[in-house]
Amino acid sequence: MIRFLLIGAGRIGKIHAENIARNPRTTLIAVSDADSNAAQALAQRWNSKVLTLEEALFDREVDAILVASSTDTHADWIEKCAAAGKPVFCEKPLDLNIERATACMRKAQAARIPLYLGFNRRYDPSFTRIHREIRSGSIGRLETLHITSRDPAPPPLEYISRSGGLFRDMMIHDFDMARWLLGAEPVEVFARGSALVDPGIGEAGDVDTAMVMLRTAEGTLCQIANSRRCSFGYDQRIEAFGSNGMVRAGNHRETSVTMADSRGYTVEPALPFFLERYAAAYRLELEDFVNALEGVAVELATGEDGRRALLLADAAQQSLISGAPVAVR
Repeated sequence: MIRFLLIGAGRIGKIHAENIARNPRTTLIAVSDADSNAAQALAQRWNSKVLTLEEALFDREVDAILVASSTDTHADWIEKCAAAGKPVFCEKPLDLNIERATACMRKAQAARIPLYLGFNRRYDPSFTRIHREIRSGSIGRLETLHITSRDPAPPPLEYISRSGGLFRDMMIHDFDMARWLLGAEPVEVFARGSALVDPGIGEAGDVDTAMVMLRTAEGTLCQIANSRRCSFGYDQRIEAFGSNGMVRAGNHRETSVTMADSRGYTVEPALPFFLERYAAAYRLELEDFVNALEGVAVELATGEDGRRALLLADAAQQSLISGAPVAVR
C-alpha cells in the first residue's frame, strides 16, 4: 500500500485524490495546499489529514508525493522532493522555462528519485492501441501522424496571461503524444497561429488557433492542430498513416446511440472536457506509477520527456514569431 501526499487541492487535485483513495494499492494519507480551506475540504472528503506546506515533506508516513499545484510551483516541489528522497509524480509541465525545467530534473536525477510527469494521454486506451499498432508494424512504416486537439471553450483571459502560451500550456500534451507515437525525435518545427476565437487572447500576446508541423530526421511528418474553441465538445482525435495502412481514434461520446429519422442520422456530441474524456487515463497512469515504484517498466513520461516536450513548445513559439521553420536544439 503506497501512502500518498497530494500537493494541490484544486480541480486536477480532486481527480487525483479520488483515484488515490479508490485504488486498492494506494491510500491518500495527507493533503496540502496553499489554500488551507481547500486542503481541509478535500482531506475531509477522503478521510485523510491536512499538512501545511512546511510539514509536507517531513511526514514519515508519506511514501510518495503527487504534485498537482499551480505550474509555477512544480520545479520547486520537485527539488524539495529530491532533497527529501521522495518519489514524485508531477502534473505537466516541469516549468514554463526550459532552463528551470532542466535544473529541477537534474536535481531529481542526482538524488535518484523516481520522477514522472502527468502526460495522461499516453494512458487513454484508444491512443495506447494506436501506439501498439505502430510499434507492431501493422500499418507498415509510419509516414504521417495527425493529432487534433480542440478545447470546448477558451479559458479566462487572466489564465492566458500566466499560462505560458498555447504551445507550452495546451499543445505540450500533443508534443508529448507526437514524440511517443513517432518513436523518434522531431528535428524541425514549423508553426502558424492566429487569434480567431477571442480578440483578448491576441491582445494578451497569445494565439488561440494553431497548426504545427514536425519533421523527424527520417522524414516522418506530424501535423498538430489546436483550437481553444469547439462547438461540438472536446475534440480529441489521432490518425497514423503508414505504408501498409492506417489506424485512427475518434472522439468519445457519452453513449454510442445513433438516432435516425427523416432528417438523417444524429449522434451525441463529443464528451464535454478533459475530466470526462480522460477519466480512465488518469486512473491508469496512477496504477502505472505504483508499478514503477515496484520496479516495473512503464510508459509514463519521465522528467526528460517533459523537458523535450518543452523544447518543442519553445521551438514552435520561435517559429510562430519568425515565420520560419526552427531546428530543435
